[in-house]
Amino acid sequence: MEDNLVTVAIHTYEKAQILKSVLELNGIESYIHNVNQILPVISAGVRVRIRESDLPKALAVIEDMNNAEAIEEALNEKKHKKNPPILIPIDFSDYSIKACEFGFGLAHTLSTEVTLLHAYFAPSFGAIPTGDVISYDIRQEEETIKFVIDKVNMDMEKLTKEIKEKVKNGSLPDVKFKHVLREGIPEEEIIRYSKKHNPSIVIMGTRGKSQKDVDLIGSVTAEIIERSRIPVLAIPEDTTMVNFDHIQNIAYATNFDDKDLIAFEKLMQLMKPFRFKMHFVHSEQKEDAWTEIKLKGIKEYFLKFYPEQEIEYHILHGSDLLTVFDKFISDNKIDVFSLTTHKRNIFTRLFNPSIARKMVFHSNTPMLVFHA
Repeated sequence: MEDNLVTVAIHTYEKAQILKSVLELNGIESYIHNVNQILPVISAGVRVRIRESDLPKALAVIEDMNNAEAIEEALNEKKHKKNPPILIPIDFSDYSIKACEFGFGLAHTLSTEVTLLHAYFAPSFGAIPTGDVISYDIRQEEETIKFVIDKVNMDMEKLTKEIKEKVKNGSLPDVKFKHVLREGIPEEEIIRYSKKHNPSIVIMGTRGKSQKDVDLIGSVTAEIIERSRIPVLAIPEDTTMVNFDHIQNIAYATNFDDKDLIAFEKLMQLMKPFRFKMHFVHSEQKEDAWTEIKLKGIKEYFLKFYPEQEIEYHILHGSDLLTVFDKFISDNKIDVFSLTTHKRNIFTRLFNPSIARKMVFHSNTPMLVFHA
């Protein structure tokens, strides 16, 4: 006989998550379903559902939680819980320093810590054919690896001293930070570290417009944007923005995908401490009467949750997305351009780079990228 799902509670999304966690701690598998049918992705009220056979046990658990008061207490505890750290991958370049400036400022505002991660690659020479025999030059390999490790440690020590000096003279806020060294391919190590430690955001520097097109495939920042499940903020070397306090306009490019709305909610939570104007942007080649209706609906929906937030929407036309977005960014003085990128295979990434990947090197405007 099929075990149907039944609703045991309807709460806000945050409270529903708490109840779901409590139920699962008691061995009751639970699910969260949306109630809002107009924009079902982010709803003011969501249903917590369980299997019908678990209903008696679930009701006992809910009763023990003392209903709404216990949930509210857990919610308050969650709010005061320490924020996840900010991850800043570095390569000791000038644009890595720029990323540190943004990262330390955001960490100070969010009352969290910073992790500086550097991944280095120690070359291995392997086998060397000598006549009819194969020999291994172990001594030379060990010396090379030792040289690389010593150089990395020296660079990290130099950067640490520079950061402490900036904190001392007031150009950087006094934020607790640590550094981590990993041997391996940088993008692989950054992704691996992010999965294990789940930072709130990854902040990375880029060369911006000076980057050559041929380097688009191999860029570490571009690879992290494509693959990271953690939001990534890419800071171009030549950006005119100094820190998050100077943000006045943020644009979010939407294609009316469900994941866009989830990403927007994450964006608003991340940028909650700052005041700015939000711009919803949609680009199309042909005019569609439904586009404005959808954008207006999104604006009205989010104004219900963020009544004090200034929100505008824009419809852009043109076949060259980079040119269209460039003009919009310039005309509206956009400080941060945000969008959601979707998982794509290696062949698609090589021969048809995503708009996010292209814009990382095309614009001097910081980009905040979420992964669907």
